[in-house]
Amino acid sequence: MKLKRSQRLQPLAVLVETLNWGKRFSWCRVGNGQSVQMNAEVSGFVGSTVELSCLFLNSKTPVKISQVTWQKSFNGTKQNVAIANPALGVSVLPAFKDRVTFKHLATSQTSPSLEDTTIIFNNLRLSDEAAYICEYTTFPAGNRENTVNLTVYARPTTYMTLTTPIIIARPQKHKMTVATCLSANGKPPGFIKWDTKLKGQATIQETRNLNGTVTIRSNYEIVPSRESHRQKLTCIVTYNSEHISESVILNVQYEPEVNIEGFDGNWYLNRQDVKLICNADANPAVTGYQWKLLNGSLPKNVEIRNNTLLFRGPVTNDFTGTYICDATNSIGTKSGLVEVNVTEFPINVMGRGGSAATQSIPSAAIWGGVGGLVVLIVGVALLIFFLRRRQRTFKGDYSTKKHVFGNGYSKAGSVPAHAVPKNLQYPDDSDDEKKATHIGGPGAFEGTEPDFDGNSEDLKRPYFTVDEGESHDYDERTLAYQYEPEHEIADDMVSQTDGSVISKKEWYV
Repeated sequence: MKLKRSQRLQPLAVLVETLNWGKRFSWCRVGNGQSVQMNAEVSGFVGSTVELSCLFLNSKTPVKISQVTWQKSFNGTKQNVAIANPALGVSVLPAFKDRVTFKHLATSQTSPSLEDTTIIFNNLRLSDEAAYICEYTTFPAGNRENTVNLTVYARPTTYMTLTTPIIIARPQKHKMTVATCLSANGKPPGFIKWDTKLKGQATIQETRNLNGTVTIRSNYEIVPSRESHRQKLTCIVTYNSEHISESVILNVQYEPEVNIEGFDGNWYLNRQDVKLICNADANPAVTGYQWKLLNGSLPKNVEIRNNTLLFRGPVTNDFTGTYICDATNSIGTKSGLVEVNVTEFPINVMGRGGSAATQSIPSAAIWGGVGGLVVLIVGVALLIFFLRRRQRTFKGDYSTKKHVFGNGYSKAGSVPAHAVPKNLQYPDDSDDEKKATHIGGPGAFEGTEPDFDGNSEDLKRPYFTVDEGESHDYDERTLAYQYEPEHEIADDMVSQTDGSVISKKEWYV
């Protein structure tokens, strides 16, 4: 029997209609509140434990849960992890069997409630990082699912090592790597920083591993030297907010550095107990010392004791010379020298290693110099004081022309108003004033009748000051004293241009 075209298309129309009805039902049931609730992101570190929650929310019954399936989605493929069935119970796939469990469901449990199917991941691995799907199969609502992204982090393994256990300082001064700091298999990678007082340079190398981790390697380079020995070198690795640090102490080997002590620059004849000491800074320690004298042999009375050169007896001129000390260790040999000079007498300087007597000489010399300077200053001050005092009190004339009357301010050619004695005696000049020791007496005025009273006070002194002549006229501008009219000068006296008179005997001498 042949069917009509309309009859042949009827089953296809029924199928399409059925599918459209299913879509409307599914959308309607979702609109009525059936959903799967999960966290969007979950993270953990390698070796840790995390929970992946999955809750079915059913606001309108009746809805029957037929099965719950957990799946891992990675690179476009899906892999079953665990299954929960009301009739068959729960099961975990072999790849996750030892590390995945249902939080609220037991393996042997029958007819379990499947509204909460949270699973627990133990001992996380980097390979566990993926998107996980929790899918609910229900009737008559159909399938409901949701997804959570699991991120797995890895703390890096951090350690620091010396490149070589023995670091040798070479004269060529080449750079070399002395330590390495490693931040291995970190996700995300760590950040390396060096902390040290050493002058050096850090290099960084980054390697990305197949499992998604990153390894950072940093080398520290220096020029090995004596100063870098026993210096601390610290590597600090920062991962997230954590700081991990490790330190090493450098062991740098170097040749000896030699220094000779003992000569203080004051080796004089007959000085006792002198010696030279050879000090050497070396790593490893010095194994031998050798003393010698440049351009000659050591004195006979010298004793060598390891790094010390002892001079027996008093110092002699034979001790003069340049002494050399060679110090040797496993790295090499270095020398030091000192030039010794012998003097006849001690030098008044304090030298290193000098005797107590020698060291006390500079102090005495310094204090003696200070005392002498003080005495000199005091003497100069006293001399200035007396000179000024003498200038203020001096009123006489130290020339051979003696003033009989007046004070040296009179006009040239003027003579005193009194008669002049024939003979006057004058004392030696003093700092304060000139005083006549004797006026008159027998034979003082030979053949001349004095025209004044011998007892007058004016005759007892050879001059008078301006203050004493205040009753006369005084010219302030010329500083000249105005005398009374001139009187006759004695026969044996001669007037001078400055107003003074002298005897003819003194004039012709």
